[in-house]
Amino acid sequence: MSGTTRRSVLEALGLGGAAAVAGCTANAPTAAETEQQRRAMEQQSKPTVDRVAADPTDIPGPIQRSSPETVEVTLRPEEVTAEIEPGVTFDYMTYNGQVPGPFIRVRQGDTVDLTFENPAENALPHNVDFHAVAGPGGGAEATMTSPGETARLRFKATYPGAYIYHCAVPNLDMHIAAGMFGIILVEPKDGMPAVDQELYLGQHEIYTDKEAGTEGKHRFDMAAMKNEEPTYVVMNGEQYAMTPDVHGPAATVSTGDTARVYFVTGGPNLTSSFHPIGNVWEELYPEGSLTADPQTHIQTKPVVPGSTTIATMDFPVPGSFKLVDHALSRVARKGCMAIVTAEGPENPEVFDPNPGASGGSDGSEAESGG
Repeated sequence: MSGTTRRSVLEALGLGGAAAVAGCTANAPTAAETEQQRRAMEQQSKPTVDRVAADPTDIPGPIQRSSPETVEVTLRPEEVTAEIEPGVTFDYMTYNGQVPGPFIRVRQGDTVDLTFENPAENALPHNVDFHAVAGPGGGAEATMTSPGETARLRFKATYPGAYIYHCAVPNLDMHIAAGMFGIILVEPKDGMPAVDQELYLGQHEIYTDKEAGTEGKHRFDMAAMKNEEPTYVVMNGEQYAMTPDVHGPAATVSTGDTARVYFVTGGPNLTSSFHPIGNVWEELYPEGSLTADPQTHIQTKPVVPGSTTIATMDFPVPGSFKLVDHALSRVARKGCMAIVTAEGPENPEVFDPNPGASGGSDGSEAESGG
């Protein structure tokens, strides 16, 4: 699509000018322009889906090859209606129907051949800004498409690490808050250390015009977003999505396993204080960097909007391990938690929740004065 056509499309939506193609550095549209886009989103008929929560285990396997290749990737911005929690519906904007968007895995030196398809049934223009792209706007201008249009982008993955990708239209905060973000992992040439399980989680805020839990359709609330007062703060798109009572735990592992978590904060505004309750991050790569030495035994890690972290955790004992934002009102009031379930034999030398109950020496000796 030509630059002239892109500008005319955005101007028709009240979104013209330099902001139209500026990616992360876009100037904010006026309030009237923002409201026009919100109404266009609401008025367009959208498919209703059972879930938008991405499967945390749906990750391409580690790359085994030792030479670069061209990797074909297709992203589709899909506007859908789904439940944030039972009885509460919301109009999401997604990549490929899920939040966060598909986990993209390539090797340093690979060329990514991206097809970006904006379905005709969508209401709004969309694009994608890859923080892994060494090029203007991260590819945002090249992929700017109106409904019914397709764009192509080729880029070389020149630096390793885990990087966010996200929509970067002028109302980028609205689009990200509605679900448009994900991770692209660029593996180092020597690959990643082996682990037993890999997981993929993404945190973001949802701003609506009703209080959390109020049944019915929730509209996007621009004023709440501007004031950074979210109704929900969620992992993988929905309230408590990756817990046994909703879509099941993020993963079920065995004691003794090591799990690697790829975590992205879409935002658009809040920093996550990422913490595993009852555990620590054994090794953690800040900002998703794979060229620096990892930090070890980290209890809580700030992950700012527009960034990632890669962290591993071990499971010496069985139980439910909660992954949370340690800004804990977001857990208790707004839905920000995922659970990993570890199964296996108890290990009282590491953790004994009821010492003495089975005749343990510590309890009996204390009672007898031994």
